[in-house]
Amino acid sequence: MRPAGCGPPRRIVVEDVTPLVGGGRYPGKTVVGEHLPVRATVWGEDQVPLSVAVRWTGPEGAARLVPMTEDRQRPDVWLSTVVADAPGHWTLRVLAWADPWKLWLAALTAKVAAGCRAADLVDELRTGARLLERAAGDAATGPGRLARSAVRALRDPMLDPGRQVETARAVDVTALPGAELLRQHLVTGDPLPVYADRPRAAHGAWYELFPRSTGGTDAAGRPVHGTFATAAADLPRIAAMGFDVVYLTPIHPVGRVRRLGRYGHPVAGPDDPGCPWAIGSADGGHDAVEPRLGNLDDFRAYVRAAGESGLEVAMDLALHCAPDHPWVAAHPEWFTVRSDGTVACATSPQAVWSDIVPLSFDQDPEGLYAEIRRLVAHWIGCGVRIFRVDSPHHKPPEFWHRLIWDLKGDHPDLLFLAEAFTRPAIQQGLSKLGFSQTYTYFMWRDTKAELTSFGAELVRHSDFMRPNLFPTNHDVLPRVLHHQGPAMFAIRAALAATLSPSWGVYSGYEICENEPATPDDHRWRDAEKYTLVARDFAAARVAGWSLEEWIGRLNRIRRAHPALQQLRTLRFHDIDDDRLIAYSKSDPATGDTVLCVVTLDPSEPRRGTLTLTPDDLGVPTTGVLLLDEVSGMSVRWTPPLSIALDPRRAVAAIYQVQASAPPKEEQQ
Repeated sequence: MRPAGCGPPRRIVVEDVTPLVGGGRYPGKTVVGEHLPVRATVWGEDQVPLSVAVRWTGPEGAARLVPMTEDRQRPDVWLSTVVADAPGHWTLRVLAWADPWKLWLAALTAKVAAGCRAADLVDELRTGARLLERAAGDAATGPGRLARSAVRALRDPMLDPGRQVETARAVDVTALPGAELLRQHLVTGDPLPVYADRPRAAHGAWYELFPRSTGGTDAAGRPVHGTFATAAADLPRIAAMGFDVVYLTPIHPVGRVRRLGRYGHPVAGPDDPGCPWAIGSADGGHDAVEPRLGNLDDFRAYVRAAGESGLEVAMDLALHCAPDHPWVAAHPEWFTVRSDGTVACATSPQAVWSDIVPLSFDQDPEGLYAEIRRLVAHWIGCGVRIFRVDSPHHKPPEFWHRLIWDLKGDHPDLLFLAEAFTRPAIQQGLSKLGFSQTYTYFMWRDTKAELTSFGAELVRHSDFMRPNLFPTNHDVLPRVLHHQGPAMFAIRAALAATLSPSWGVYSGYEICENEPATPDDHRWRDAEKYTLVARDFAAARVAGWSLEEWIGRLNRIRRAHPALQQLRTLRFHDIDDDRLIAYSKSDPATGDTVLCVVTLDPSEPRRGTLTLTPDDLGVPTTGVLLLDEVSGMSVRWTPPLSIALDPRRAVAAIYQVQASAPPKEEQQ
């Protein structure tokens, strides 16, 4: 007796289809132009040839059938690649069927190879001719004409059987108008959703800054509060380093009630600017700008100036409120009110933020949702298409799912970066819900073993989670960078820029700011979120502590190599020195392949032997050149490959793997 709930048995089984996210509840992720791999396990009766294809349906409902091929190394595993040519919701379904044409062709080929005469193959040849006639229909050109020519050959008793097989094999039956008539026992898999974003969702270089720290210093050397105009003056320098996105920390009015002072002191001095994540005052809330930065027209001008420099503006969506935010008085139902009538401040097991009162989504979720959607739409109207979301894990998951897809319905080009330094299940869950990118644990991954495991995990989750690797940010200065100089900062930049398609730096990284609060603390000694920081980038260049040229070179290399804009093809390779790490990437569309070797030692030269052959990377075994995009030197690849890196000269080798003509002596 069949177990309850089981469907009728099928002649063909389609299972283990990927990309599959949350059992098909959430869309897999791709970007326009990306080659998205599709895999399925398909099996049926032994010895019965199968054909398998992907029905790939776009946002407008147009569908195309993309053939799948069986993996030579793994029987019954079928592979294909689909490409989205427009942003929006796509659907893929795997189709499989018994293929009488393949069965007939295989049987005929075997009989001819066994020496059967034409007189013994009359029935088989007639069967093949009928199959072709059925599939060709009335088509008069192209594949149809070729099919009818093959039909005549199959019915010609004077033709050699071997020639008849060749003629039949030359016909692409799948291109014939009646190809569907040759499908037996057709099985259609479940539809799986895929969302195609614009390419910036998958790859780009980000630069984080506090606009208020761009005002320079006064005659006494004290920092001056910056404006959108002073921030715009720095855009050419940022663009010259090759960045694509300039991310602004919150630009809204900063609360005055319970404002925190320097070092996060609970009492602010008269000149302390406060924490910009404590949003809202008498000057306005989330739809306003801090008056000392300028006004809305000034912000729009900044967005235009960024665009003229080739940069997009990412805005901080921080749903935190200061005690004097206008919402507190107008909508107390949006907050947690204690029994004494006061509004509760933000807390966590690690800290208390007395200058912030958190939102509550329990009393009026629809009203709060409508207001947040309104304010995001307001900034979209100001030209913003990228939002970096602060601590999304502190808000209800269903809220983000609704907001993101609601907004993307009107604006498919919107991108959302999740600042979710939290548990893996939550970080991954937010990505499944719709966040375009997410911060990761890169800042806490130092050793070769940690980085290798971390990179492999990113690849495993690449169907739904896109990483954005920052070596530091305004909150975190990892221990690996405490009191370090340019070499260690260059190492971490090289890792972030080549491991991930998206990476970023926090302003001050290029001049190696490195002072922690305490020796064992990952926080900054004088955190910029509580004060103004005036930076002299020109002086750092003169002193030899500037990484602007190195960061610019990394970004130029990234732009030149589509392989470095990929994540799914990341592979790690053995190199016999624990302070050297080696990995490669390739781009399926262009064939571009890059091999990276990075030292993890900022002090001493390292040398290692790479146990890797060109064939491991899918390139010819001989006649391969490695062109180091860092040094400009090239070497002919002769395994085993010995690689030496001296951090005083270069912390990384980034090799373009290119086939070349063999030397003259080899040609002879």
